[in-house]
Amino acid sequence: MIVEELAQYGINHTDDRTVIDPSPARLIEKAVTRGEGVLTSTGSLAVTTGKYTGRSPHDRFIVDTPEVHDKIAWGPVNVPFSEKDYKLVKEEVISYLSERRIFMVHGLAGADRRYSRKFLVLTELASQALFIRQMLVRPTEEELKNFGRADFVVMVAPGLKLDPKVHHTNSEAGVIINFTDRTVLIAGTQYSGEIKKSIFSVMNYLLPVEENILTMHCSCNMNPQSHGTTVFFGLSGTGKTTLSAAEGRMLIGDDEHGWGPDSIFNIEGGCYAKTIHISPETEPQICNAIRFGSICENVVLDPDTRIADYDDASLTENGRVAYPVEFIDNAVTSGYARRLPDVVIFLTADAFGVLPPISKLSTNAAMYHFMTGFTSKVAGTERGIKEPQPTFSSLFGEPFMPLDPNIYAKMLGERIHEYGTRVYLINTGWTGGPYGTGSRIKLKYTRKMVEAAQSGIIDECEFVHDERFNLDVPTACPGVPSELLDPKSTWADKDAYDATAEKLAQMFVENASKRLQTMSPEVRAAGPKPLGK
Repeated sequence: MIVEELAQYGINHTDDRTVIDPSPARLIEKAVTRGEGVLTSTGSLAVTTGKYTGRSPHDRFIVDTPEVHDKIAWGPVNVPFSEKDYKLVKEEVISYLSERRIFMVHGLAGADRRYSRKFLVLTELASQALFIRQMLVRPTEEELKNFGRADFVVMVAPGLKLDPKVHHTNSEAGVIINFTDRTVLIAGTQYSGEIKKSIFSVMNYLLPVEENILTMHCSCNMNPQSHGTTVFFGLSGTGKTTLSAAEGRMLIGDDEHGWGPDSIFNIEGGCYAKTIHISPETEPQICNAIRFGSICENVVLDPDTRIADYDDASLTENGRVAYPVEFIDNAVTSGYARRLPDVVIFLTADAFGVLPPISKLSTNAAMYHFMTGFTSKVAGTERGIKEPQPTFSSLFGEPFMPLDPNIYAKMLGERIHEYGTRVYLINTGWTGGPYGTGSRIKLKYTRKMVEAAQSGIIDECEFVHDERFNLDVPTACPGVPSELLDPKSTWADKDAYDATAEKLAQMFVENASKRLQTMSPEVRAAGPKPLGK
């Protein structure tokens, strides 16, 4: 039966060389005996991923077929790939996997089964099979029995090096999505985040187009008493995972969600947290999840004790741990909530140090900041990033969004308006100056701001309007020093603050003008307005 299933995808294989839906324990045994990794002192499987320790955005492509040609937002993010070159790469991947032991994982994307899609992941590494088994929604025995043909297949061949001269890729690595063939090809990189994010990219096309579901690069948690939910948008390094895994809240998911007509649901079944500088004091839930069944990537271990040093960035700043959401004690194990979001929080890590730590947004301002997605790329999350780099990433997840940003923004605006959702912009970046001069805003203060937004207490405070950034900023927040809320007051050189703030405000205007032509005049007017100083 397995031979026949693989044959549907062109892979010539035998049952004795195929490992189907193995348990985490079996996968960990295989990974250790095959030399893919070692166990840490807490029982987690630890692997290193070689040359690629983060996503490689310049190696991601979408096959340009007639079916999707007029729907994809083509450009430097969604780069077209020819059908001819795709067929050549696919033949190479199939030939490569046919000669090796294959680990097969059947999983679901989408915890709300009404909107889920079936994925089959094929990989040569037990460690990557463990990763995706823990990251996807795990089917029940009945769902596995009746799985049938997958909606999408992901073929992963990290040991296959592509030739740019032959395959017309940019390097030896390639992540190629074909919506018509319902296939993702990943070659030349062992970084498992590419598997996760390629599946997310697929869902960011399928659900809006086929189901009118807003897909979001966000975390989500729930009040256990009221069942009210909060959505946290943000790029890697802004605090999505850390802030959503909060004491007194129930975690729905840490990175990818869908907002339907009557539910908010996790697209995944696991979490993928950054490990740099974590400790039981700052992230107790994440630290507790680093145990048997989880997988650490590029975390430095003591060679004898196997104790992890989460402050050691010699391999990368982008050390990671993947674990099933159930490893979080207060997780919503169903993966969804029937109460739609009360609060939306946009997280930005401002490396300029000029945005206020918290501000409240109108519906139009929410759509503006959703479409612009300002933040700073944090070291290690992408190849070549060594220190924070200011960037605009539409939807706080542009690298994974195949459609025009206006499509997603319109869907968000409609939902905010219909459900009366309150929206806030929270800066988890720098205060007292830019990166290199100022310091990162303390996590304990950010948590207090989040709590005040969730409870609504922040709305009872006095607000002042920041004319330059066109934001409403509270003058007080319980548990937060009042001077911190006014970024200019934290700078020793006030003139330097004004110059830097003016520079950033102008960057907002230029970004919207050049890259977001479909933005409506009302939404555009809700953005920053440089003062000319």
